[in-house]
Amino acid sequence: MFKRLKAVAVATTLGMFALGFSAPANAGEPYWQCVTFARMFSGIQIFGDALTWWRQAQGRFQTGNTPRTGSVLSFEANGRMSRGHVAVVSEVLTDRVIRITHANWGGSRGKVEENVTVVDVSDGNDWTAVKVWYNPINDLGTTVYPTNGFIYQQAPVAAEGVQMASAPAHAAGQN
Repeated sequence: MFKRLKAVAVATTLGMFALGFSAPANAGEPYWQCVTFARMFSGIQIFGDALTWWRQAQGRFQTGNTPRTGSVLSFEANGRMSRGHVAVVSEVLTDRVIRITHANWGGSRGKVEENVTVVDVSDGNDWTAVKVWYNPINDLGTTVYPTNGFIYQQAPVAAEGVQMASAPAHAAGQN
């Protein structure tokens, strides 16, 4: 039931942004941080500044360099992005082009941007360097952003022949 309520809350919030919803002047519009939005939108429960997400994901979630819808793209701390950035993959278009939905980026401080085009410009086609669409010029921006990779919603898988530790049967409510 919690997942359904969360999905309704996310859909309602995104719908308000898409329709140009503006809150009453006395209520003020929500100011979204990228981490709060990415956590809510992806369901990946990592807390703290975006620059810590990649490290925190190790051993808790699968990570990799292939985009998947619903995964989180982790940007490294770089230049003005001293705390890093995280964004949710909303669509995979090709092996080198995706769309992301994210919050608090560039000229959209505190706002959510939906389906923003991101292009892999890394030499090794491994998503370690990207360019992000920049609306004011109606094209990809000129900045190349270093990234860590993608954080997937799944828990890590044990290597073949290695058994993952599990809770004792009595701790899991089994006799």
